[in-house]
Amino acid sequence: MKLKEIIEYIDEKIPKSLALKSDEVGFKKDYDLEQDIATIKVYMDLLPEDDEYYENTLIITHHPPLFSPKTPTYTIHSNWDIIDGGANEALADTLDLDVIDYLDSDTHIGRICESNKTFGDLKSIILDNFKNVRIVNDLDDETPINKVGIISGFGLKNPDYIILSKNKNLDILISGDLTQETAILAKNLEITLIDLKHHESEIPGLYALKDVLKELDINIEIIDKRPIEDLK
Repeated sequence: MKLKEIIEYIDEKIPKSLALKSDEVGFKKDYDLEQDIATIKVYMDLLPEDDEYYENTLIITHHPPLFSPKTPTYTIHSNWDIIDGGANEALADTLDLDVIDYLDSDTHIGRICESNKTFGDLKSIILDNFKNVRIVNDLDDETPINKVGIISGFGLKNPDYIILSKNKNLDILISGDLTQETAILAKNLEITLIDLKHHESEIPGLYALKDVLKELDINIEIIDKRPIEDLK
C-alpha cells in the first residue's frame, strides 16, 4: 500500500484537526508519499537508536520524536487522546469503567467514568494490570466509588485537573506523572489520586490504535519499550 493511502486513512479516522494547537502531529519532515509500505511499527517514544532505516516501513509514534527520523515517521498524539474511542476509552476499558462524559468539556481531555465498584474492587483491577502504582489518599477497600476521572498520560502533573476533578465531585482521578505539588494539592482537597505512570496509562491506547489500523490489512507491530527508569 502507498504511504499516501495510509496517511489518508489515518487522517480520516483520527483527524489532525482534533489535536491541541501547540501539539506536533503528522510528519516532522517530508517523505516520499509514493513509496510502498508493507509494515507499520507503533512506538510510544522513538529514540535515534530505533531509527534504522526500514525499507517499506512506516513508524507511528504517540509522542512527537525529538529528532527527524530517516524512516517515515508519523505522530498521532493529542488527537488520539481527545477523539472518542481513542486512548482514554482504551484506558477506561482496561479499568472496566464506563465513560459517561468528558473531564475537560472545553478541550475533551480526559473522561469521567461511572463506577459501581468498591475501592477494593477497583484497586484489584488496577494492580492486576499496572505495576508500581502510587496512591494519594488511599481509601478503605469497602468505600463505594461512583465517579472516576481518567486522563491517559500526563494528567496528574497539572494542578488544574486536580481542582477540576474536585469541583466535579469525582471520587478518584487516575492518570500519570504525579508530582509533589499535585500530591500535596490532593491532600488538601481530599481527593484520591492514582498514578499509573505516564507510559503505562497510555499503553492500552497503543493497542487500541493497532485495532484501528488493522483495516489496512498490512503487518502492524507494537513496540512496547518502557522508559529507561522503569528498566532499572
